[in-house]
Amino acid sequence: MKMRKGIPLNDQDRIPWLCNLHDILLRDVATGQHVVLACSALKKVYRDILIQGKDGAPRKCAEPGKEEKLAEVKLFVVHLSGSFEVISGRLLQRKGHFMPPELLQSQFDILEPPSAPENFIQISVDKNLSEIIATILKVLK
Repeated sequence: MKMRKGIPLNDQDRIPWLCNLHDILLRDVATGQHVVLACSALKKVYRDILIQGKDGAPRKCAEPGKEEKLAEVKLFVVHLSGSFEVISGRLLQRKGHFMPPELLQSQFDILEPPSAPENFIQISVDKNLSEIIATILKVLK
């Protein structure tokens, strides 16, 4: 609702949603599925939540001297990068989308592009869709 009203989401809005996505990823991966999740995990901490959940530190076990590791998701990030102008132009062409184009600057303001040691590739949105898909599939093989 906030975004429809032109109000950017903050960490408090996003973190519960990211935790739910983490749980869904864990559930689906545990059943042997390969999962593609499309979302704007704009900050590194958001991507960390997708991998480790909200509390990324190891849990303490009842047995002294041992720690229980939290279940982690193996995450491969496809970072679609583009200029503000290109992405803004595409947003203006969308009809009926929940995010108004006026919020794009707030997304760019908080963006923390992936970097080492994150598992990612960066692809320019200047490529056409078939080129983007081919690049992703080539990396995943």
